[in-house]
Amino acid sequence: MPQRLFHLVPKSRRESLAPDEIYFPATYEQDGFIHATADAHLLLNVANHFYAGSDQAWLCLETTVKRVEATGVKVLFEPAAAVGETPPEIPGVTADQLFPHLFGGLSQACLVAVHPVTRAADGAFTAIGNLTS
Repeated sequence: MPQRLFHLVPKSRRESLAPDEIYFPATYEQDGFIHATADAHLLLNVANHFYAGSDQAWLCLETTVKRVEATGVKVLFEPAAAVGETPPEIPGVTADQLFPHLFGGLSQACLVAVHPVTRAADGAFTAIGNLTS
């Protein structure tokens, strides 16, 4: 099975893209890559660490290493990194755990699924489609 990659995106940003538009997150210029995870079990920890302060609705994009690299984007597995100004100390993540970083834009054509994200009234992320339990 191809290695799956997951990336969280504000729903309004995803919906604003033209079908052939390449996606870059708001922090791409600052960070130098698109953050992702290959472990769906970490998605809620990642979401609650980096995005709990956001009042936006979110989605989770799913693709694979093979699909991303087929578009000419390099994928490197590296230690967790800051997203913008938010430090990378994610609860449940060890220092030796690696995350996929996408060095280029994400083509919508390489997506295999878009998962809904559920949040509680207090803004906590509680579920991501059928990926989290």
